[in-house]
Amino acid sequence: MTPAIKLAEKSGIHFHVHSYEHDPNNTNFGLEAASVMGQDPARVFKTLLFAMNGDPKKLAVAIVPVSGQLDLKAAAKAAGAKKAEMANPTIAEKTTGYVVGGISPLGQKRRLLTLLDDTAQAFETIYVSAGKRGLEIELSPSDILSLTQGKFAAIGKEG
Repeated sequence: MTPAIKLAEKSGIHFHVHSYEHDPNNTNFGLEAASVMGQDPARVFKTLLFAMNGDPKKLAVAIVPVSGQLDLKAAAKAAGAKKAEMANPTIAEKTTGYVVGGISPLGQKRRLLTLLDDTAQAFETIYVSAGKRGLEIELSPSDILSLTQGKFAAIGKEG
């Protein structure tokens, strides 16, 4: 039971947990999840952390489709920052309490500004990490925003 699943249960929202056998040799965690679960990669989202304005400890969360990439300029703008860069993986793990490849936007150790790519609005439910490699949680985009106090933003780009 991960903090993400505990948060979803405690909130009383409707969700489903999906588990699969993670291949330790596969480092493309999101595309692996989409493939193994037989889901459209546009509907499976990855959780990325980015640092704002050159401060490696001033972090925000970006949730974008695994089929694309994070547009750092758009993310900075949406976060009200001058610039953004990908967070140091070690700092991301320490800040969220999750390991890279299993970082969930839900149940993080510290609440961070959270941005969900606006393409998520096209789906009734989407998949995000449930807090560990090989574990996904399916829930509505609006529930993700409610649980993270996040907002929609156009932060993804084709990858």
